[in-house]
Amino acid sequence: MGYCFDAVVNRYGTNSMKYDLSVRKGTPEGVLPMWVADMDFPAPSDVLEDIHKAVAHGIFGYTVPDDGYYDAVAGWFGSRFGYQAEKREIVKSPGVVFALAQIVRALTMPGEAVIIQTPVYYPFFSIVLDNERTLVTNPLKYSDGAYTIDFTDFEDKIIKHCVKLFILCNPHNPVGRVWTRAELEQMNDICVRHGVIVVSDEIHCDFVWRGSSHTCFGLLNENSIIATAPSKTFNLAGLQISNVFVKNADFRRKLIAEIGRSGYSQLNTLGIAACQSAYAKGAMWLDELKTYLTGNIRLTMDFIAAQLPKIKVVEPQGTYLVWLDFSEYGLTQNELVRRTTEGAKLWLSSGTEFGSDGKGFQRINIACPRSVLEDGLRRLESEFA
Repeated sequence: MGYCFDAVVNRYGTNSMKYDLSVRKGTPEGVLPMWVADMDFPAPSDVLEDIHKAVAHGIFGYTVPDDGYYDAVAGWFGSRFGYQAEKREIVKSPGVVFALAQIVRALTMPGEAVIIQTPVYYPFFSIVLDNERTLVTNPLKYSDGAYTIDFTDFEDKIIKHCVKLFILCNPHNPVGRVWTRAELEQMNDICVRHGVIVVSDEIHCDFVWRGSSHTCFGLLNENSIIATAPSKTFNLAGLQISNVFVKNADFRRKLIAEIGRSGYSQLNTLGIAACQSAYAKGAMWLDELKTYLTGNIRLTMDFIAAQLPKIKVVEPQGTYLVWLDFSEYGLTQNELVRRTTEGAKLWLSSGTEFGSDGKGFQRINIACPRSVLEDGLRRLESEFA
């Protein structure tokens, strides 16, 4: 169809966390926000049309998805990743983070250990600690601009702390790794050997770049839990909808009961419409978007290599988030953030938000019109060249 991703949409004054929060937090005037992981592109036109139809109906009562919803969700993951999910195995929630917190409460007891691989998406820390579980970290190994898993440390920590649950991030946010099938199999073997339940956050699974392929963890372990959502793929985060695949009937029963104890019941009416529409009609839009984002990633890498060689780019295998290594500048994290925000007038995600392993790094979101990305890169150059 030839979708246009170059149009710049003004998001100020829409209560946007990405844009309006910077003003409320008192950041310097004129700061360009490229931090939080939502895109600056409108959702697919087909999805917008279906949302408009739901709005035009005018009644937003309690809504229950029909078979068309489940067929769309299951069909997407079956055709794209070979993962077959039956209707009864799909547990709906308002978001992946909410679902992960419920899973932690449903399948572990206070004091039991949960392991994560750092640096990692920062809510992973809070959903463990705020629920009074023991947080165990398996730091990823960083060498020659790439991240790998320390399998020896992973297994040793599981044994030492009697780990009950492992929250996997694949594709990994923020480092952009797409774990290979061999890596996933090795992690799975360790977890099975020690009775560790695996919960795989695969919210970025639709953004995997050339040379890599996404393997759904559920293909390796039917007792694993797979957390998904259309929010990253189709820019629908504000509509509060996600789907969790739980084949194990006992785990599913416990999770549904925990969600019930939270007081949450019905899904967002417009979120249901948008999710079904996106998975049923959004494939062509996504394919063109991925081509555009591939160009943005290449622009980012080429610009930084040419103009800012002291910044090392961790080339992403997945996600539209690029992990930047500023360690050659020898700055403290506070100095790095201050120079970025006040000097370059650019708001990135500070690396230490993802754990202490993120010291010296910042994360940039490249899912925006190319002119906006170019502006952001020139701002970096003005301060760090």
